[in-house]
Amino acid sequence: MTKPRILIVGAAGRTGGVIVDALLEAGETEVEALIRPASSTKPSVMKLKDRGVKTHVAEIKDGAQLAGILAGVDTVISAVGPDAQLDQIPLADAAKKAGVKRFVPCGFMIVCPPGGVMFIRDEKEQVYQHIRKLGLPYTIIDVGYWYQVSFPTLPSGRVDYASLLVPNVTILGDGNMKTAITDLRDIGPYVARIVTDARTLNKYVFCHGEVLSQEEVFAKLEELSGEQIQRRYLPPDQLLARRDTARATFGYDLSNAERIFTVVGLDYACSKFVRGDNTPAYAAYLGYLDASELYPDFVPRSFEAYAKELLDGKAVKVYEGLTLDIW
Repeated sequence: MTKPRILIVGAAGRTGGVIVDALLEAGETEVEALIRPASSTKPSVMKLKDRGVKTHVAEIKDGAQLAGILAGVDTVISAVGPDAQLDQIPLADAAKKAGVKRFVPCGFMIVCPPGGVMFIRDEKEQVYQHIRKLGLPYTIIDVGYWYQVSFPTLPSGRVDYASLLVPNVTILGDGNMKTAITDLRDIGPYVARIVTDARTLNKYVFCHGEVLSQEEVFAKLEELSGEQIQRRYLPPDQLLARRDTARATFGYDLSNAERIFTVVGLDYACSKFVRGDNTPAYAAYLGYLDASELYPDFVPRSFEAYAKELLDGKAVKVYEGLTLDIW
C-alpha cells in the first residue's frame, strides 16, 4: 500500500525539524521537503537527505516549479519563518491547483485573535483567509509558547548557555497570569497525529504541555536550582508602551531579524501577560479542538522535566548565535 506523501516547507528549521523527526519515527508517511535554492547546500539540508527525506529545490512563490513538485502530494505542512508568512499565499494557490488534500499553514504560535493584537498573527490571518477563499482543505495548529524560551536565568549563570535573553529575570505584565507552554520537541509528535486524523480537517487544533504563570516558572527554577532570582518587574502599562514604541520604529522591515524578534517578543508578551489570550479556555472559545483530548495516549513532557535537563547542561539553545535585550 502506498504511503501518503507529506511535503514540509521549512523542514530544516526549529519547528519543521521536530515535525520531520516525528513523521520519520512514525513511519506512516513519505516525508519530503521543499528547500529554497539559497538553503540547498546547508549542512541541515544535507542531514535531511542522509535520513532519507526526498528534497525538492524551489522558491515557494514559483508556481511553475511548484506544480510538478506538488503533483501527488497529499499534505503540505508549512513551517516558514516570520519574514515569509505571506509567501504562503502563492504556495496555497499551487497546492489548490495540484489537488493537495490538506494544507497546514504556518500557525505554530500562541492562541491569539486577529485584529491588531500581534502583527505576525494578522499576517497569518491573511494566509488563513486566502486558504478559505480557495476552498483548500486545511488544518491550523497552534502550540503555545516553548519551554525553551520560557525560563528565567539564574544568578550563577548556569542556564545562560541556553537562554535567548541574558539576563532574563523580568516578570512581564501580570506575573500570576497563566499561559500555555510546550516543549518544542513535543510539537512534532502532536503534528504527526493531527495531520493524519480526519477529525482535524478544516479545524483549528491547540497543543500544549502545561499551563503555568511566570511566578510558577520562576519558582520551579528556584526550587530545583536552590538559587534565588532577584526579579525585575515590567507592569502592564509599561509593557504596552514599550511594545507600541517598538512597533512605531519597526516599520515592518522584515529584513531585520533582530527587530522582528523584538516586536514579535513584545507582541507575544502583551498577548500572554496583559490580555491573557494563550490559554486552553480561550482556545476553546475560539473554536479550537484540544489535542490533549484528541490524543489522551500522548503524554507531553512536563516543564519540570525540561528544567532538570536545563540545569544539567543538556538543553539546546533554540536560536544559536542570537541573544536579545528586549525587556
